[in-house]
Amino acid sequence: MLTQPSNSDIFSGMTTFFHVVSHGSFTKAAEHLEHSTSFISKEISKLEARLGVRLLNRTTRKLSLTPEGQLYFQRCKQIIEDTEALENQVSGHQVKPQGTLKISCPISFGRSHVQPILAEFLARYPEINLDIDLSDQKVDIISEGYDAVIRASASFEDSSLIRKKLLSSSIVTIASPAYLKNHGEPKHPDELSEHKVLNYKYASSDFWHFEDQNGQITAVKVKNRMITNSPELEIALCVAGEGICKMPKFNLGDLIETGKVVTLLNDYKPQHVEVFILYPSRKHMSAKVKCFIDYVMEKLHVNH
Repeated sequence: MLTQPSNSDIFSGMTTFFHVVSHGSFTKAAEHLEHSTSFISKEISKLEARLGVRLLNRTTRKLSLTPEGQLYFQRCKQIIEDTEALENQVSGHQVKPQGTLKISCPISFGRSHVQPILAEFLARYPEINLDIDLSDQKVDIISEGYDAVIRASASFEDSSLIRKKLLSSSIVTIASPAYLKNHGEPKHPDELSEHKVLNYKYASSDFWHFEDQNGQITAVKVKNRMITNSPELEIALCVAGEGICKMPKFNLGDLIETGKVVTLLNDYKPQHVEVFILYPSRKHMSAKVKCFIDYVMEKLHVNH
């Protein structure tokens, strides 16, 4: 007859696993929990043996979650947060937003939109610490332990995530007056094939698409003068007269108003990009995540 694990064994294994994933290593989890690394390793092995599945892929350089580990981690995180909230409620303590909030945000959008509002957020919530990763690469919000991510996209692969739209922006084709003086202004999309183009790496394509007022779409093969993962570099070289680029208006600040860049092909329908904040779907959201989402929605929910 199999012996059922005690509640303390279950919660101990769950807590250990949660901290291993959150800290990214056995060593750091051991330091946080004030145990030896060997104790942490044994706890994880016992947990996997009890569940009959592997939760972690272990290599000499990094840990990664298996699909079962991703599911178990998300549920662990929720149970631990719910337990802390319950204890605070029963003991009469008001549940305050506190703890470390792990966020991922695109580089340019983070600098132009998120950075200016962070000081006020930290002043408003002094018990919250921020772990912010500025990156344009895709992240796995569950396996990488993010509380929320901000991304610009029209569709997302993980339908289990809740998303809220922060803003919508038109995408404009721009060049500097200096570039247009030296190379002329394209009046039709087909003319772009003879121009220098600055392209964004993660949306890079040899073809740019334009839709006229009658719905007719023109696909133009462009010549990439530069491909980069930095919208800031793309804009800087565009302003310097090195080429034409397509860019969401929210990245341009006052460059159009001040005449540093000029919008092109304005007779064609503008494309649009939407920026979302995404977070795991769950019934009970921790106070720190809720206040961050509410705050960002309050500050950034606009259209450009």
